[in-house]
Amino acid sequence: MHTGARWSRWAAGFVPLVVGVVVLAGCSSGSPDTAGVSQAASGPPAPALATVAPYPAPSVPASGAGLVLPPIAGGPAAPPAPSGGVRAGADWTTYHGDVARTGYVASGPDPANPALAWQTPLDGKVYGSPVVVAGEVVAATEGGSVYGLDAVTGAVRWRTHLADPVPGDALPCGNIDPIGITGSPALDPTTGQVFVATTEAGVHHQLYGIDPAGGGVRSKRDADVPGVDPATHLQRGALLVSGGTVYVPYGGNYGDCGQYRGSVVGLPTTGTGPAKTFVVPTNREAGIWAASGPAALPNGDVIVTTGNGEATSGAWDHSDSVLRLTSGLALVDGFAPVGWADENSVDADLGSMGPVLLPGTHSAITAGKAGGVFLVDLAGLGGVGGQKAELTGCEAYGGGAAAPVQGGGAVAYLPCTSGVLQVRVGADGRMTPGWKAPSQVQGSPLIVGTTVWSLQQDGALIGLDAATGAQRANVAVGDSTRFATPAYSGNALFLPTSRGITAVRLGG
Repeated sequence: MHTGARWSRWAAGFVPLVVGVVVLAGCSSGSPDTAGVSQAASGPPAPALATVAPYPAPSVPASGAGLVLPPIAGGPAAPPAPSGGVRAGADWTTYHGDVARTGYVASGPDPANPALAWQTPLDGKVYGSPVVVAGEVVAATEGGSVYGLDAVTGAVRWRTHLADPVPGDALPCGNIDPIGITGSPALDPTTGQVFVATTEAGVHHQLYGIDPAGGGVRSKRDADVPGVDPATHLQRGALLVSGGTVYVPYGGNYGDCGQYRGSVVGLPTTGTGPAKTFVVPTNREAGIWAASGPAALPNGDVIVTTGNGEATSGAWDHSDSVLRLTSGLALVDGFAPVGWADENSVDADLGSMGPVLLPGTHSAITAGKAGGVFLVDLAGLGGVGGQKAELTGCEAYGGGAAAPVQGGGAVAYLPCTSGVLQVRVGADGRMTPGWKAPSQVQGSPLIVGTTVWSLQQDGALIGLDAATGAQRANVAVGDSTRFATPAYSGNALFLPTSRGITAVRLGG
């Protein structure tokens, strides 16, 4: 294993990141390393924007704690894992570990003889990333069931079948067959419920609150936008729990058939009370479909990315965009590339990867199909062409990950189809591409310690040195669905696969 690198090798010279800046990426194919990555300095009228308080300062201690990445050598090491086994650990409550979708575990162990710990077959494919609650892995399947598995052994503690899945031919188009529960679940620590959204016979969508202690259903309610055709709306993105609300995003089915518009439904975690809704102000399409789902800011505002819309000329319709919404789902601000209309015409958009907020900054990361990597300001997204800087050369799908850098600044890892790409961001607003993994390593990354983990559709779990991109590990876990990403707890990764859940211990 390659374990002697230090974060400071690439962090040298970084300065603190500009406050109020976001990285957004839409990527096209490039060759390994940094080749293919380069630098570059009619719908309905737009709705009135909501008035909100200024974006709050990041929650970072004045001492800078939390801004320093642990060195691999010459510093404190993670505690060793028990020999041969999985160790129970802290809860993992949502996709990529937090509401910012950061995907960074600073204190996690780097790989030391990583290996399969257990594999548990379930009653359908697992598209969503599981959550971990009190030593239990909670996973949802396309079979319409939710399972509670012992994190140490993989034994099934309980199974709750919520609804029979819908056959693919019951939908006007699509490529998930059958379809039961697709989006990643999310835990609400306050009420103690794990929330999942089902697609049920009808076709309609329901939100369930599950008790992770035994699988009992504690709440259930309709989760569709009023007045829409649920059969044309796919619940693909991860659920978000923030500020007492469960946010449920919707895009369209594969094939973009029928009348649909990207939307988010906000439902109280208490199980009662009025729903909130946001629908992209376009005539059609603009799905909010990225697997990572919405992300939340410290003040509760919600950031989403939208897919291509039907409009190919005229006024910007907020498709192919990054949008900021209030916690009540009122539109605040947005950004779109100058070529948004052209991108709409060729099904190229920012919606294929959701936003990732950079730790300790006012920044976020997202990646899309069109090949542009955009630096924008969350305090003022700038509308069409409002980016602060731009890179090109990465086409990405799923969810990214981000970490602070020793000495200031931030680094992101993007799931490009040409290989996972490292992108560095400095305080002067300058973005530079770092290493790029081989093209076969393109799964949504997760950073544990100083290792970037990426799960491939063929079942290869690849661990890369976060500083250099050198391969540290390769473990076969079973084939997975596209956009799958790990969950983490204790000393193990928990992987969603086409057959169930696989656990990989990272050391011991």
